[in-house]
Formats: sequence, C-alpha cells, structure tokens
Amino acid sequence: MIKQVTIDQQYTTLSNGIKMPLLGLGVYDMYNEEVEQAVSDALEIGYRLIDTASLYRNEKEVGNAIRKSGVNRSEIFVTTKVGNSDHGFDNTLRAFDESMKKLNIDYIDLYLVHWPIKGRRKETWLALEKLYNEKRVKAIGVANYLIPFLQELETYASIVPVLSQVELTPWLYNQQLVDYCHQRNIQLQSYSPLTRRKKFNDPRLVNLSQKYNKTPAQIILRWNIEHGISTIPKSSSKKRLQENFDALGFSLSKDDVNYMDRFDENFRICDDPMMFL
Repeated sequence: MIKQVTIDQQYTTLSNGIKMPLLGLGVYDMYNEEVEQAVSDALEIGYRLIDTASLYRNEKEVGNAIRKSGVNRSEIFVTTKVGNSDHGFDNTLRAFDESMKKLNIDYIDLYLVHWPIKGRRKETWLALEKLYNEKRVKAIGVANYLIPFLQELETYASIVPVLSQVELTPWLYNQQLVDYCHQRNIQLQSYSPLTRRKKFNDPRLVNLSQKYNKTPAQIILRWNIEHGISTIPKSSSKKRLQENFDALGFSLSKDDVNYMDRFDENFRICDDPMMFL
C-alpha cells in the first residue's frame, strides 16, 4: 500500500523536456532481497527516481520492486548504465537489450555511459544516440565525464547529453564543471553525496546541523538541491531512506550554501575519472 506523501517532490526538467526528480535512490553495492526491499521502501516513502547500472548486478531486483510497488510506471524515473566491458557500438546495443530484459519494465528513462573507457567512448556514445533516435530510451547521458571528456564528446556527438553523473560533494565541489554543464544545459547529478559518512564530523557541518536542527545527511543533500543538482544517496535502511527524503522539506540560506561551497578540499571517495584520460 503506497502511503500519501506529504513532502512535495522537487523536479528538474532535462534539456529534452523530460521531468526528473532531484532526489533519488542509488542502489550501488546492494543485492538480492536487500535491494528489492530498499527500492520498495523508497517508493513507499515517496522516491520516484531509482538509479541502477549493469555493473551493480541488481537490475532484476530493481525491476521486481518497481512492478510490485503499485506506483504507476509513468511516475517512476529509472536510470541504468552501460558497463565498462560492454563498450563499443554493437556491444552497447546488446547491453541495453540485456538491461531491458533484466529490469523487465516497459522502458528505461535514462541510459548512461557509466565510465569514459579509453578508446571506445565515441562508438559507445553513437550507440546511445541510435537508441535515443529510435525512441528506445527517453534520454541519454554520461557518468564520470569531467570537462576533458565532455569536450571530447562535443567533437563527435550530434546529441548533447542531458545529464552528467559525477561524484560531487561540498568537499569535492568542482565549480568549473558546474559552470560548464550549466552553460550547456547539462543536468548535474551527484553520486556518493554523503561521503559514506566520512565527513559527518566536520565541525562546520555539525554547526549547520545544529543551526537548522537537521541531520548532517539532510544538510548535505539540501545543499545539492539548493544548487539544482540531482542527487542519489544510497541506503537500505528505511529510517535513513526517510531521513534523506525529508531533505526536500526545508531550505538552506544562500549564505550557508555559499559557505558550504568553500568546504572543497578535493576529497574523493570513488575512483578519479581522469585515470581514463
């Protein structure tokens, strides 16, 4: 039974006119019953954006939860990604078909290149363009594409990616990338936004948490939302899923957002995409 959501969803409109929730659930490193339950709980709470990938090996369970949820498919925004071993034109098309089969849903909302694999980026992107032009997917984009990769993409792409998904936090705040994507109407989306809790004891964050009477996670997620950056925190705890979703229910002052921008110290949790350059 889907409960009535009291907090309003916040959406962004992608460059091709598709609406996407700003806050979603990432399901990296969750498997079997754990991921299926997490997606079910998230949809019950009010999440409408679910982000998976072929590399996560959980597309089947994500699809199961979506079909069983009772939520109209048109209300749920589903992202998946082509895996690193599936790059190349024909391989990417096959990988998309496999993701569709595993998810077992009518369509995929957003298909991303997961990592910018050297030597195969062009063919992989052209396959995504084919999928989009044939209306097999509603939108296409990239993940882990920093400015050099986006600049390279411009030399051969006939379609601008609607979204770039990157690691981005107050402690890894790439202002140049933010500006670059904003100028080209590319929606930014942050993964691992909560630094796997490694920065929750930062005194500056603790002070803001006390000021707003919100948890550190809520302050960080709200910082993303205030910037118009979509974010996909991972959790399989229903309590934390609710806590994260409640970040939609308050605002940070502009001064405090600017203050958090200055937390940047190039603190990275995940692999640096530049190793693929």
